[in-house]
Amino acid sequence: MLREEVIALRDEALNHLENELLPFWTSRTVDKVNGGFITHFDKNGNDSGEDEKSLIAQTRSIYTFSSAHRAGYGKGEYASIASHGVDYLIDKMWDKEHGGFYWMTDRKGNVKIDSKIIYGHSFAIYSLSEYTLATGDQRGIEYASKTFDLLQKYCTDTMYGGYWEMFHRDWTLCGPGSQGGDRKTLDVHMHLMEAYTALYEYTGLDVHRRKLLEVIDLLLYRIIHPVYKTGIPQFYKDWTIAPQIKFDIIWGWDRFTEEGQKTNQTDNTCYGHNAEFAWLLIHALDILKIQPSAYSGVFKIIFDHTVDNGIDTEFGGVYVEGPHSGGVYDREKEFWQQAEVLIGLLDACLMFGGEKYWDAYKNVHRFVLDKLVNKGIGEWFPLTTRRGEPIWTHMSHSWKINYHTVRAMVQSIKRMDGIISVL
Repeated sequence: MLREEVIALRDEALNHLENELLPFWTSRTVDKVNGGFITHFDKNGNDSGEDEKSLIAQTRSIYTFSSAHRAGYGKGEYASIASHGVDYLIDKMWDKEHGGFYWMTDRKGNVKIDSKIIYGHSFAIYSLSEYTLATGDQRGIEYASKTFDLLQKYCTDTMYGGYWEMFHRDWTLCGPGSQGGDRKTLDVHMHLMEAYTALYEYTGLDVHRRKLLEVIDLLLYRIIHPVYKTGIPQFYKDWTIAPQIKFDIIWGWDRFTEEGQKTNQTDNTCYGHNAEFAWLLIHALDILKIQPSAYSGVFKIIFDHTVDNGIDTEFGGVYVEGPHSGGVYDREKEFWQQAEVLIGLLDACLMFGGEKYWDAYKNVHRFVLDKLVNKGIGEWFPLTTRRGEPIWTHMSHSWKINYHTVRAMVQSIKRMDGIISVL
């Protein structure tokens, strides 16, 4: 690794963050009429008009501006924007009768979907904890703690461990199948790990530490593949692997068959999730004051599997998914997977050194900056062909928001600064 090369890529990431990504959002996302954030923008960055505000888009936006402020950007502006989002989240999306957050409102704050979806609640804990860590405003940690308590009361599976994920407004469990009431997922438990990490970072409470350790244990010994250490997407209540199906209330736009079920029902793993799990676990262990080197064997397997199978050495970037044993099913390129692999590969560089991970990082960095960024607009295209030609062109909607893109740049810059300091 040449110091000058790392500095050049770090400066390119910083320029993209400060002069393209963050300005895209600060210039258009704040809803000055109804509160909260406008989160639907077309290819040209124009408001596309959908009359909805989702829990994940609102909370992820709070996280984005809180974390950017905490990292030293914005000269206080981002703290104010985050506070604006917290106002709406508490005033309009908190269920004052049953507790917890509604899944979706319209732009004015009228409830459209009153379900309690734990995926969204994980981001409420994450964003509100980050908000208090960044600003000191106690409202964040108050509602993060309330949400944590509700999850322990209503959502824990005391027989098999882990959390149920799909509930009606009054916290009664949804039905099976596409309603999601009989499923447990990698996605939710991984994001609960990141949420509990931020919560524990602020509170230092033993109960938050214990629950964080508990979910880490589940991820390591129930949810990732015992041999390949790759993420398994869906399970039944007893942690038997379940076919990956599309839920009635979704939080992403994965591609499914017409039947709403993956072609490779039980043998598919997502390269972005695997890298994201690895770096989030490294961060969690750091907050817990546990040496990540204690799990270095696991991390090495995950990072090697990602590089060996997920990186497109011909056209650049990260493939979507493949079988656990290696290979590729889906060669298109999704924005969020590029973002998470960038961070993971830099952690691999810091943990293991060597040209392999740095060369892979450079590959994905170039694909993102050259192909994925919508030039002149600033945000990333959500989905491209293998060669980087846009398939979906919207800049944002309820699932595709600023969380992955801004976080990838903030965290990558931080890691490259660490690499530069020792070169």
